[in-house]
Amino acid sequence: MAIQKAKSSGIAWVGSRLSNHAGPASLYARMALQHDMIGLYFAVGNANHLPPWGGLDMLLSTNPIAAAIPSGKEVPIVLDMATTVAAYGKVKAKAQRGEMMPEGWMIDRQGKPLLDPTKSDEGFLLPIGGYKGYGLSLVVGILAGTLNGAAMGSQVIDFNKDFVSTTHTGQAIAVIDPSAFGDIDDFKHNVDRLIQELRSAERMPGVDRIWLP
Repeated sequence: MAIQKAKSSGIAWVGSRLSNHAGPASLYARMALQHDMIGLYFAVGNANHLPPWGGLDMLLSTNPIAAAIPSGKEVPIVLDMATTVAAYGKVKAKAQRGEMMPEGWMIDRQGKPLLDPTKSDEGFLLPIGGYKGYGLSLVVGILAGTLNGAAMGSQVIDFNKDFVSTTHTGQAIAVIDPSAFGDIDDFKHNVDRLIQELRSAERMPGVDRIWLP
């Protein structure tokens, strides 16, 4: 729907509610690439694992973001990330494999590092970039949840523990047609140029390759 609307208006925004976990965020953002369009995806996570900065009540989630940007000869830029240092799925994977988490993923309610994934209920995930990541998670949640009339904050149902209640999850997809702003080939050429500049940038000692999303 967003792609079709963007073809006529240049930009389109579509939101959802009464949804559930939708899988990889980039799956939806990438759909715009085959139309030479930019895809953006935002979602409210299906369980709260993040408190407000300096707080203890878990009122926010991993609230993921994805973006897909078309290019010319280069591989398109595709970003898919949680607004927390680690997605909660990685915590569960560590627990299943019997591995400890690296320091910096979670802390306990006293602010000390939490390394045992089987004790994740005793703490919470950390946002990317400290208080900036907390702010980003909040904004993403409002755009993907509150704006659509979907669950946010204390309304979010933990789908890891409650298998009966309607999750009422929200997502949002935005699609931008670069041709509405100028020549599409010029845009893709400039994306290629930027990718090449980044990849060929002088590297720090010990760095073999500069990666892009």
